[in-house]
Amino acid sequence: MFKAFINIFKIKELRNRIFFTAAVIVICRIAANIPCPGVLANNLNEYFVQFQNENPASGQFVGMINLFSGGALQKFAIGALGIMPYISASIIMQLLVPVLPSLERLKREGEAGVNKINQYTRYLTIVICVIQGAMTALAMMQPSRLGLPEPAKPLVSGGSMFIIYSVIILTCGTMIMMWLGEKITDKGIGNGVSLIITIGIIDRLPTSLMQLYEMYQSGGTSAGGQFRLAHLFLLLLIFGIVTALTIVLTQGTRKVPVQMARKTIGNRVMGGTTYMPLKVNFPGVMPIIFAGAIMMFPGMICNVIPNETIRGWSVYFTYGSYSYIAIYGVLIVAFSYFWVSNMFNPVQISDNLKKEGAYIPGIRPGKPTCDYLDDVMTLITFAGAFFLLGLSIFPMLLTMWLKIPHDVASFFGGTSLLIIVGVVIDTLSQMESHLVMKNYDGFLQRGRLQSRRG
Repeated sequence: MFKAFINIFKIKELRNRIFFTAAVIVICRIAANIPCPGVLANNLNEYFVQFQNENPASGQFVGMINLFSGGALQKFAIGALGIMPYISASIIMQLLVPVLPSLERLKREGEAGVNKINQYTRYLTIVICVIQGAMTALAMMQPSRLGLPEPAKPLVSGGSMFIIYSVIILTCGTMIMMWLGEKITDKGIGNGVSLIITIGIIDRLPTSLMQLYEMYQSGGTSAGGQFRLAHLFLLLLIFGIVTALTIVLTQGTRKVPVQMARKTIGNRVMGGTTYMPLKVNFPGVMPIIFAGAIMMFPGMICNVIPNETIRGWSVYFTYGSYSYIAIYGVLIVAFSYFWVSNMFNPVQISDNLKKEGAYIPGIRPGKPTCDYLDDVMTLITFAGAFFLLGLSIFPMLLTMWLKIPHDVASFFGGTSLLIIVGVVIDTLSQMESHLVMKNYDGFLQRGRLQSRRG
């Protein structure tokens, strides 16, 4: 495996791609650490910590946004919105394509249609940036107008003009990061947008490790729990097991056999038996993001309504409570099926198989094939959704039962671990394909990454 990493730098094209990717990532990290003009950084950092401690439910979602921005939101840096508006725009366009016939026709036009949809996604990104930038700047000036606690010290200076130039700077920052992400995809290695997010998550790892060390030194957690050397080894063991299970979830597929019609092309005979891989975790990390976004609002709405009975309902949406976990889990399972129902099209797959003269052994072409694929996807989504559910609530249980700080526990599952594992596997697969093309050994001497298994 170490030899494979050495071989990477022997291939000029791959070496240049890696250096280009590293240079772009450095630029993105710089953008995440330069505050916008008028921001009082020390006051903002104190307020951010206070807000997360006093409002765990809302703080979790804000922390997730801060996670995707690589910590830039906590500093209100020029990259504070991060790449999240572009991701939101991409999700919205993906959901609209099956719904709007005009977008569906564009998608079927091939590369030209896909480029047009991508252009619409960029326009939508600007709209989302302006809205989110204005709300974020307003929250910095007058947090109480958005239902947030009032800070003890002012967070910004500059008056009403602060909102105008903040929206412009934040929008430009996001669009530049989106462009840089696309450049990584074209000229670098891996998926650019995913890599930018992953590096932002990993940027928090040293702080989390320092927290673990301080817990070991003090012999306890900030919440009053005990923490000894045995607890540290147990956490490391749990981290290894959870990471392995996350890899299994990310790579897990159900292989549906497909019989292709034999064709003779030149001297080669094409066709025979092949497989259609259906991913167990087809929706990826999207159900966790959707569920977290939804869970932010009920508690805030209950607290704003001037009715004591309704305000009392906010306890059911308090982060870390068992009612919160139950509702959160139901939403994750529901959104898993929602995403699959919108993104997985068994009718189109069945039609494509029929056009190519292929069929699933034992299943008639047409509607029976469509129904079979729908039933198989429903079953594996059921398994994947509950696996995803366990992975997403595990960090909460660590915080509740073992009193582990949330910043540390977040690396033991949920959004952070899923993104890191998925992006690392995808990047290694791309590197390995370059090595194989140049007749070098891959990262595994015995076997290959799943993308290369036949």
